[in-house]
Amino acid sequence: MATPSNSRMGFYQTDPLRDPRWPQLVQRHSRASIYHTVGWLEALRRTYGYRPIVFTTSAPTGNLENGLVFCRVRSWVTGPRLVSLPFSDHCEPLFDCTEELDFVVNYLRAELEHQEWKYLELRPINGCFSSRGAEAGFRTINQYYLHRVDLRPGLDDVFRSLHRNSAQRRIQHAERAGIVCCTGRSPKLLKDFYHLQLLTRVRHHLPPQPYNWFRNLLDCLESAEIRVAYKDDVPVAAIFTLGFRNVSYYKYGCSDRRFKNYGAVPLLLWKAIEASKTAGAEVFDLGRSEDDAEGLLNFKDHWTPVRLPLAYWRYPSLDTAGATERWKLRMAKRVFAFMPDKLLAVTGRLVYRHIG
Repeated sequence: MATPSNSRMGFYQTDPLRDPRWPQLVQRHSRASIYHTVGWLEALRRTYGYRPIVFTTSAPTGNLENGLVFCRVRSWVTGPRLVSLPFSDHCEPLFDCTEELDFVVNYLRAELEHQEWKYLELRPINGCFSSRGAEAGFRTINQYYLHRVDLRPGLDDVFRSLHRNSAQRRIQHAERAGIVCCTGRSPKLLKDFYHLQLLTRVRHHLPPQPYNWFRNLLDCLESAEIRVAYKDDVPVAAIFTLGFRNVSYYKYGCSDRRFKNYGAVPLLLWKAIEASKTAGAEVFDLGRSEDDAEGLLNFKDHWTPVRLPLAYWRYPSLDTAGATERWKLRMAKRVFAFMPDKLLAVTGRLVYRHIG
């Protein structure tokens, strides 16, 4: 691919919810994910009022060859900023030419001096941004790991690759215990999922995301699916999955800890993997985990031992910004720990639009 000269490049912006070229680029670009799709962006807009915007070197009259998508987060609490993208585990810049990406990023850095934005935040998977981002003045704000199960081998081989005690046997135990798994998009499944989501978030001293967020995901994304595990008609665990091209995404999981010993969550994950494999998926994305969340990391290690480093980059950012945000989260958890459950749910509806 020819590398263009900066003198011949232009800087343009477009609305991905209205520009028909955006879904075409997302459908064909090798690094596009569910988080680039119009459905995901529309769910963010409906729930939190975020307006998406794409920056590109492609003129409005031609094909859309590249794009860096952000949401404009406007908050009187946390300030206005551009985030790529809120509530998304990762979001790659859709560029094949590094010079074009550098041009767009440098243009945005310069624009920051004339705009109201506090900062830009990028969430790329591609490790090559590490050196380029640091050279451009970006700093790592948060560190995560990403787990992805390879579904290309046969289903029996995938099962045998799982940890024998912590995955295989727990799946088999759940089946012997009579755990029943139901899959779909119905209001009942959404209601049961959200009930378990409330229990889980309260257990972790965190407000739940709004009910409308999950309903909007179902309305905006045909691939969105809920799986609920029942024991004697009682919902005991649930997961929320998404799909795009050859990748399935485990986005949310929750459970009633009174039924922890039944192994319902491993069974739900395995059922999702089976269905994904049957539908032609080659990857099962288990999502991000914070680098210090040892319990969650160990759980996902039982499904795939490979941890992919995932860093969030911010410009401008103080070197202590990440530590400051983690301290704020710890302080918030202490406050949330004393809130009644109903108040915690109301808090979630109020605060999430400010923290995306």
